[in-house]
Parts: sequence; C-alpha cells; structure tokens
Amino acid sequence: MEPVKVGLLGLGTVGGGTINLLQENAEEIMRRAGRGIEVIHACARDLNKPRICDTEGISLSTDPNEVVDNPDVDVILELIGGEGMARDVMLRAIENGKHIVTANKALIAKHGNEIFAAAEARGVIVAFEAAVAGGIPIIKGLREGLAANRIEWLAGIINGTGNFILTEMRDEDRDFADVLAEAQRLGYAEADPTFDVEGIDAAHKLAIMASIAFGMPLKFDRVYTEGITHVTRDDVTFAEELGYRIKHLGIARRTWNGIELRVHPTLIPERQLIANVDGVMNAVVVKGNMVGPTLYYGAGAGAEPTASAVVADLIDVVRALSCAPESRVPHLGVHPHALADESILAMDEVETAYYLRMQVVDRPGVLADLTRTFADLEISIEAVVQKEPPPGESLVTIILLTRTVQERQMVKAMEMLGKMDAIFGDVTRIRLEYLQ
Repeated sequence: MEPVKVGLLGLGTVGGGTINLLQENAEEIMRRAGRGIEVIHACARDLNKPRICDTEGISLSTDPNEVVDNPDVDVILELIGGEGMARDVMLRAIENGKHIVTANKALIAKHGNEIFAAAEARGVIVAFEAAVAGGIPIIKGLREGLAANRIEWLAGIINGTGNFILTEMRDEDRDFADVLAEAQRLGYAEADPTFDVEGIDAAHKLAIMASIAFGMPLKFDRVYTEGITHVTRDDVTFAEELGYRIKHLGIARRTWNGIELRVHPTLIPERQLIANVDGVMNAVVVKGNMVGPTLYYGAGAGAEPTASAVVADLIDVVRALSCAPESRVPHLGVHPHALADESILAMDEVETAYYLRMQVVDRPGVLADLTRTFADLEISIEAVVQKEPPPGESLVTIILLTRTVQERQMVKAMEMLGKMDAIFGDVTRIRLEYLQ
C-alpha cells in the first residue's frame, strides 16, 4: 500500500522528536501500521533555527495553512501548542477532511467539544494521547483498556515540574523559590511557570481524563484549581514526620451528588505507590468498579516520551483509515449521542480530610480553644502535634489533622481561626486523601 502522507505543524522539541522516531523505528512502525508513514510537509515559525531532526526531503513552510491545504497530506500532526491559531488550523484541517493527531492539552480541554463535533460531522479522527502525561498511555487505558468498568475515581501526578519541586523540597530540605529557580535552569519549568505551579496545566489534563472516565463532555471551566506556591519546606517535613507525602494531585471522583474535579496539593500516606513517584515523573491511579485500582507510571514530558505517544496515535489513525467511521473508537470513549451531562460538584460540597499548620502564642488554654472551635463546627480531629519552640521564642507550631469534613465547614473554621488573637499569621491548609 502507498505510504500515508503526514503534514507536521511545529518543529520544536516534540515535532523534532517525532520525526526522529518515525525515521529510527520506520520498519517496526510499518509492521504495526500495515503501511509506511512519511512526513512530507512541515511548518515552523523560523526555518533557520537549528533542529534536533533531519528535515531533508520534507517541504518546509512558515504558514501552517499551506500544510493543512496540501492535497497530498492525509494526516496532520498539530504540535504548535496554544489555543487561538491552533484551534483555527485544526478546524480548517478537519474541514479539509484531514485526520488529526495532537499533543495540545489546552486546546482539547477548552475547545475539545467543538473540535470533536466537527470531526464527527466530517468523519475524521482527532487523536490526543500525547496531550496527557507524555508517554504514558493513559488515554487508551481509560478509553479502551478499562472500557468494561464503571470508573469510580482517578488521581494523578500529571505535572512533572510541580512534582520535581515538591520532591526536591522534601529530599534536600529546600525552599520552594530555590527549587523553582533550579527547575527553570534545568528546563523543567518555563520562564513564566504559572501554568505548572498554579495547577492550570494539570487542570487541562484532568478535564480530559475525567471526560473519558465518566463519559461526559469536557468541563475544564468546572475544575477547582489550586497551586503549590504556598507549600513550605516545613509542611513537607511535618507531613513526612506524620507518615505522609505532599503531592500536587489532579483528582476526579464520582459521588452520589455529582462529579468532583479538583487540582490541589494533597497529603497522601507514604505507603501508597503514587506517594513514591518522584522527580519529573508522572503517574495516574484509576479505580474501576471491577478491576479495582490500576497504576500508570512513566515519563510525562520530553521529546522521546511525547513523540512515542504521538506516533502511537498516528499508527492508530493509519490502522483506522480502512474502517468505516462508525466502527472507530469514539473520541471520548462513548458514542457522542451517549455522552452524559454529569453534574459537577461545587468545591464547597467536596469532602476531604485536612492538614492544618499554624503558629500560636505559647500560653495555657490555646489548644483547648482550638479544639473547642472545631468541635462547635462538628469537625473531628484525628491528630494534634505541637512542636517545641526554639529557646526564647514565644510562638509554637501546631499541626492538626482532621477527619473527613465538607469543604464549606472548613471554610467556616478558617474564618473563625482568623479571628483568634492567639494565632499569629495565616493558617496553612492542605487537603488529605487516602485514595480509597
């Protein structure tokens, strides 16, 4: 059979890695896809920029529309990132009848409903494995491997930058700002790290996974998002002493009242496997009602891992070219007419346990006042730790672990604690999950 002709949008790290992989593993890819795959046209903003790949024999352009409009191109690889131009180019490619493979999590999370509807109407495929957790095949795992299960919950470390920072804070007893600066020097974090450290990147990925897990339209705008900038090395150390690790988790859970969608720092017991995922690695735990918990672990970013996911999607597209559209795997795991408009739980209705750290005046009766405040709000305390103050200091650190409580109750508790004159400064609050 004739090779499938590919148009590549973006010749950066992932685009270059994809070309290298296609060239290096060409024979194996042909065996798996059933025919050859060739990149014949590519675009980049700067054609004179040094590349990590060999572009000999590939037509180059600075205009993505030239690639999308090329009648010889069968499949478009969208690796330019961003939303505005990427959305326009993708919709144009779909209108032209081109199949799409993308690594663009922001585009899928925010515009996926529109894109999938256009693709369904045109009878083309939009594949997006590389948009979530790099080389980990979590999209295929959720959509195909666990298709027989009713997914109860999933929780993931899905941003390597945040995980690297928290790991270094724990292992090297370093401050957040110090480790962030190192992450930027090493290329793990951007010059503007907001998307990573404030949880926006993880929220994009969580929205995509949750949509597939629960068979519902994408609802990125309903994801509660909280970053890790307020986590101190003291919090990391105290958590360790109590038998927990702090991880920046994306959590989606099915409850009787609706679906939880949340990204925030979380204490998890150190004995759990996901608590031991360190550095820039990613991991996702998924619990199905039949299979129980399953763990997916691997490299969440980088040229080769992400290219691995891109090319795996490309092979799937090539395999499906001879299939009727109705026989293909649906974009979100269930057929479009069967998507359920699930209710998303407001954050103040979510129930979790909590870790609280505060500085209080070292005087009799303070601890009794604290416990009375929680008792009045019907919040049960699991454990209390009081750290010895340094010599000459008048403030003592108190750590409280609560049992499961509704978020709105904890918000009231935080308001009341803020009015207590014995508490100095802000109270640090981090949610605690047992992932059961």
